[in-house]
Amino acid sequence: MSAGDSAGTKSASVVLHETVDDALIEQIREDGFGVLKNALTPDEVAEINLEGVRLCRGDLGEIRDGFQASAEESDDDVMRRYLCIHFPNKLSQVIARSFHHPRIVDVLTRLIGPNVKAMQSMLFVKAEGKPGQAWHQDEFFIPTRDRSLTAAWIALDDATIENGCLWVLPGSHRRGVLYPDREQDDERFDCAVELYDFPYQDEDAVPVEIPAGAAVIFNGYLLHRSLPNSGRHGFRRALANHYMSAESLLPWRRVPDDVHVAKWDYRDVVLVAGQDPYAYKGTIDVGPALRAAHR
Repeated sequence: MSAGDSAGTKSASVVLHETVDDALIEQIREDGFGVLKNALTPDEVAEINLEGVRLCRGDLGEIRDGFQASAEESDDDVMRRYLCIHFPNKLSQVIARSFHHPRIVDVLTRLIGPNVKAMQSMLFVKAEGKPGQAWHQDEFFIPTRDRSLTAAWIALDDATIENGCLWVLPGSHRRGVLYPDREQDDERFDCAVELYDFPYQDEDAVPVEIPAGAAVIFNGYLLHRSLPNSGRHGFRRALANHYMSAESLLPWRRVPDDVHVAKWDYRDVVLVAGQDPYAYKGTIDVGPALRAAHR
């Protein structure tokens, strides 16, 4: 990890906030993350987990790079083949509705502003032995024009150190700097790049152990990672939805040849609160071009 100058990392405890109050909003702004307890009810968690089974079995539609499940395979065996499914909202109305969950939207409008849009969902299905993700910042993958990217990482199982919960570097979002990236071949992590040369050490990281139904709300510049599911049995499932200000353009994906880079605005978005100032552009639906990750 880096050798840079000390950034004054502040020790942060993982507080489970029962309500969307000033303390939760202040912690997210100060530390870059906060936890909303009971963001989803047990019934809502169970409904999404059932959708996860149906997605992995192919019952809701085709998943690019997915597997053909046989009737003889158990649900758990089918799910163990997967690590992550990108854009499950494209096939699941249940997951699509989660974008608009009032408890989470309440946090987002207080953090981001009255106009909020969503652009991505990711369903993590991390079984025993599956890897985590190396240090990264979500803004590295989903750039905004105004640093408004915010994730809602919803635990669908109790997330523990043993089964691969999130680890965060508190305060690492404050500079608004995207750190350098490099390829990595650490067996603890999937094949995504890792960020490096930042002024924090692994020892500064805080594990975010939370119960099913709780949501970690965190800033797009926050450095975070996860480690493998080293448990002897069970999954560490999570649904991660990504949001940003509807007042910001979304310069995501490859810029078309006939569009000036300053005007590029990816429009496969869903408005979840307020108004979209760019509604005159219309929206697109890339369709069920989901893809699965297995390692």
